[in-house]
Amino acid sequence: MDQVKEVAANKTNPGMWKFFVYSAIGAFMFFVPVTIGEKDSIMLDHIVTWIQTNVSAVLPYYVLLILFAGAVYPFISGAWKKSTVDIVFSLFKVVGLVVGILLIFNIGPAWLFDPDMGPFLLNKLVIPVGLLVPIGAIFLALLVSYGLLEFIGVLMQPVMRPIWKTPGRSAIDAVASFVGSYSLGLLITNRVYKEGKYTAREAAIIATGFSTVSATFMVVVAKTLDLMSMWNLYFWVTLVVTFIVTGITVRIWPLASMKDEYYEGSTPQPEVKPTGNRVVAAWDEAMEIVSSAPSVAKNIGVNLKDGIMMTMAILPSILSIGLLGLVLAEYTPVFDWIGYIFYPFTYLMQVPEPMLVAKASALGIAEMFLPAVLVAKSAVISKFIIGVVSVSGIIFFSALVPCIVATEIPISIPKLVVIWVQRVILTLIIVTPIAFLVL
Repeated sequence: MDQVKEVAANKTNPGMWKFFVYSAIGAFMFFVPVTIGEKDSIMLDHIVTWIQTNVSAVLPYYVLLILFAGAVYPFISGAWKKSTVDIVFSLFKVVGLVVGILLIFNIGPAWLFDPDMGPFLLNKLVIPVGLLVPIGAIFLALLVSYGLLEFIGVLMQPVMRPIWKTPGRSAIDAVASFVGSYSLGLLITNRVYKEGKYTAREAAIIATGFSTVSATFMVVVAKTLDLMSMWNLYFWVTLVVTFIVTGITVRIWPLASMKDEYYEGSTPQPEVKPTGNRVVAAWDEAMEIVSSAPSVAKNIGVNLKDGIMMTMAILPSILSIGLLGLVLAEYTPVFDWIGYIFYPFTYLMQVPEPMLVAKASALGIAEMFLPAVLVAKSAVISKFIIGVVSVSGIIFFSALVPCIVATEIPISIPKLVVIWVQRVILTLIIVTPIAFLVL
């Protein structure tokens, strides 16, 4: 810390107060628990809870507007016809809009209105997500846009290559995904890959190993599982376990067999190690970002727009693919069958209700929120384990898979499924003893 102060004293920028002040505000909103009333949680959660409590009558219609925009946008923009995957997911978004209309206007079959089906998706997932993502995007503008990520990224260079076999600059992707969103992370990854700064293998490792759901989505999972009282424990355990799992998957097939080839037509730009003091180099990087950063108002506007676009893309998928997953889980043995892949691990590690936890783990491939739904009333150890698994598994079909397929990163859907299985098994093995130790 003294070294940072010394560097700051020797080499300053009049605007560097933004680095400290805005980054601190963003970090406070996401990571510092505050007690309001009898509830101990982060400020972002308090804000969303206040809105849900005080303007609850308006929220279904706000959600309906987002669902409509999300369903029609692919057809207006022409994105729906880019590939077979885009066609399928665009149709799912239309189905999500239809489901939303049925639920909000209380029409449709009785099974849809089972408390654990449509109403749960709408009230516990869709409405909170519809609020959390745009509001979270506002504060993410402060957290990720004023040099903090770049400062951390340069300092992390000696760590990234030995552990995750990626350049130091990928630390920015990793943190941007974890505190921002996988869509932001994938956007960065694809752009950097096409510029020749990542190889195909590095881009695939980042896309499947760091492109997690954001902290705002983790809040939804924690709320669903009633884990907000231990939010910081849950967040940091999830972050550590996720990155440990990534460190293992990069060393096994299919990621280990991918070629270190640069994007066709790009100019390869391998990372250059900084010369001299690394803290000085990190500070220089942060100063460069701060000096070119837009005004706070413009920055928040851009991030808010991204947050709304992301919400439009995800809410219809939650209602359609999420509902499909719940129906398959309730009325068919599909996820029981997939769950048998994970049952030996949950059984041998003495997880409470091992078959239920295995089945919940299997649900994550459809939609990352569904595992939390299935174990919401289970023992706290089971809820904690599934809370971590649902994030660390990373790959799910309602949003991340179409995002990856839409990039230039050369990795197929079958390989994505294999990586998902690997990640779930490894996460169960790593997080279960941690859960027994800390709870």
